[in-house]
Amino acid sequence: MKFLQVFFVGLVAFEHIYFMILEMFYWDKPKGLKVFGLTLEDAKISKTLAKNQGLYNGFLAAGLIWSIVDSTNFDSIALFFLSCAIVAGIYGAYTTKKIKLFYVQSLPALVGLTLIIFNNWHFK
Repeated sequence: MKFLQVFFVGLVAFEHIYFMILEMFYWDKPKGLKVFGLTLEDAKISKTLAKNQGLYNGFLAAGLIWSIVDSTNFDSIALFFLSCAIVAGIYGAYTTKKIKLFYVQSLPALVGLTLIIFNNWHFK
């Protein structure tokens, strides 16, 4: 069970590192334009905001990695940062009207959160 928990926390951390790189460095490049469905003009206008958004995704990734490294506090740290990722995905899907954001960002975090809660409830 612990392997699955760490796997999903690591997966969500990896996703947020990827989001950070896309938003901070590729926002106005062909890859970023394609992923986010932007025109070059819109991307250039919003580039500073995207870099800021990318930084926050980096913080989420750092917190999730911290939960894996600090195994004695794994559950509480992971629950907090997974919850943040879930809320971010829900809000992003709602505000952009792109349900895919929920599936890509929130769903893996929700699976990880559920595994941790189930393990704590069921085995203690």
